[in-house]
Amino acid sequence: MKKKFGILVVLLVLIFSLAACSGGESKEAGGSASNSGNEIQKITIKFSHVGYKGAPKTAGADKFKEILEEKSGGKIKVEVYPAGQLYGDREEMDALLANNVQIIMPSMTKLVVYNPQFQILDIPFLFKTREGFFDFWDNGKGKEMFSTLEDKGIVTLGLWEGGFKQLVNNRNPIKKPGDLKGLKFRIQAGDVLEKQFKVLGADASVIPYNETYTALQTGVVDSTENMLANIYSSKYQEVLKYLTISNHGRLDYPVITNTTFWNGLNDATKKVIQEAMDEATKYEREEAQKMSEDYLKQLSKVMKVNELTEEEKNVFIKQLQPLYDEFESVIGKDYMDAARGK
Repeated sequence: MKKKFGILVVLLVLIFSLAACSGGESKEAGGSASNSGNEIQKITIKFSHVGYKGAPKTAGADKFKEILEEKSGGKIKVEVYPAGQLYGDREEMDALLANNVQIIMPSMTKLVVYNPQFQILDIPFLFKTREGFFDFWDNGKGKEMFSTLEDKGIVTLGLWEGGFKQLVNNRNPIKKPGDLKGLKFRIQAGDVLEKQFKVLGADASVIPYNETYTALQTGVVDSTENMLANIYSSKYQEVLKYLTISNHGRLDYPVITNTTFWNGLNDATKKVIQEAMDEATKYEREEAQKMSEDYLKQLSKVMKVNELTEEEKNVFIKQLQPLYDEFESVIGKDYMDAARGK
């Protein structure tokens, strides 16, 4: 009997020991078994993006990893997958919502399907300055717009800079709306973009980004719009002659996570992640601004460059009034008014 009792005690000790071990924090990507307590959780974050080497957003992702791993004392590991290594542009949003990755930074146009108001980014000549643009999203009505994504399973951690969009073509300098008549523009998909060029008398074709150079080279299209970093890195200057600094639209990148992951974190873990993101955001924006200035210098050496004056921009704005009227009901007059002139 004593022998059997001793075996029973040993078995009970083993059972309780195993139960205690299973109650510890998970180190799987995407969160931990418990979000209780005030200690930073031990987790691994997968950060997937399609940025190329040398892009500001790619440098920002690497900086975020560096800052967060240091701030968390190594408790949080960040695995960065650039250039679509893990998920491509079309798959990354589904992967995020399934919590197969925890952070992505898509073009803001990807958010339009969840809230049509995000088309505000494409409304031409709405935002006037870089500082005003970020004030709108960091502190103003844009912050309110980001909050509408939470019931769709999306949490916004930051907004990283791409930059203002410019016009490039292979026919003539663009100084007035009539200069666009008959041009064939490559655009991203989007109602605002399609109607923008229609109102200005140009044709527009939706062509994948990675096919744009060939389309420009072969004459399928003879014009496009993009930020300076993409124009330079895609080598459009090899096949196009004219660059117009129009600053008519924006191309920027919200850094987002999913509610499944985020709601599984305790306050201490959320705090350190947000602090690291805020520091990385500041760094990325500074890099983006410096790179844009350098890209313009480089492009000016090989392209004919002109910059629209305020008077010239106002002529475009007058002709585009039907576009503003149409999309004001979609985006909201309060949002449009808050952005206008910033």
